[in-house]
Amino acid sequence: MKDILDLDRYPLDREASPEWKHLVDQSVAALEADGMFNLEGFLRPGVAERAVKEVRPVMDTRSHIHKRMHNIYFKPDIPELAPDHPALRKVETVSHTVCADQIPGSTVLAIYEYEPLLRFLAAAMGKQQLHVMLDPLARTNVMGYRAGEALNWHFDRSEFTTTLLLQAAERGGDLEYRTDLRSDDNPNYDGVAKLLEGRDPEAKILRMKAGTLNVFRGKNTAHRVTTVEGERERMIAVFSYYEKPGVMFSAEERLGFYGRAA
Repeated sequence: MKDILDLDRYPLDREASPEWKHLVDQSVAALEADGMFNLEGFLRPGVAERAVKEVRPVMDTRSHIHKRMHNIYFKPDIPELAPDHPALRKVETVSHTVCADQIPGSTVLAIYEYEPLLRFLAAAMGKQQLHVMLDPLARTNVMGYRAGEALNWHFDRSEFTTTLLLQAAERGGDLEYRTDLRSDDNPNYDGVAKLLEGRDPEAKILRMKAGTLNVFRGKNTAHRVTTVEGERERMIAVFSYYEKPGVMFSAEERLGFYGRAA
């Protein structure tokens, strides 16, 4: 793994060392302040390009095209809102998905399963332990966004999202987000409407470089990937970890996300 990850800069393999504790403390502070932290240069030079070459044949020929109109909640309605409430305005998401079972032995899967990474993420997220997902399709996905495509405004189902940018778009494909737009006690529908109308001055845009690991608290932070422009597609790996072992998607969930149950 030393040839894949920059473990000199990010000492995941030296758990409980002063350097490891400092990295954890920095990550915790960034999560608290910004709802995310980024490890730029997490991959060694050339590794992101190698990972893209491994995934490219599947992405080009067998990826699942996911195109849908949705609201920010990915729900058909919210009982307490009128159907025409501006917080329920429809947006479009288009992406191409490669599943874990399509890239066995890949660099992406090796990183996903690296135990020191799981232990570091657990410490940064304040969790006792994290486990890889058992689901053969969902454990790791690589998402592709081509010219004119975007992942539109949404909240995540999980408390944290962990991604690794493999390839940045020529233009666009940036992460736009609004930290803590809602809370467990306050859905802030008026604030959601303001964001969707482009009137929220606290919305921020992050332009990431390939090889950056991003950990994002997306449950209450609205976010999107802006529309990709240019010939080079945005390609990003999504790592799914859980506090309990053995997590699987249902056949219905797999069909919805990947167009197949197995």
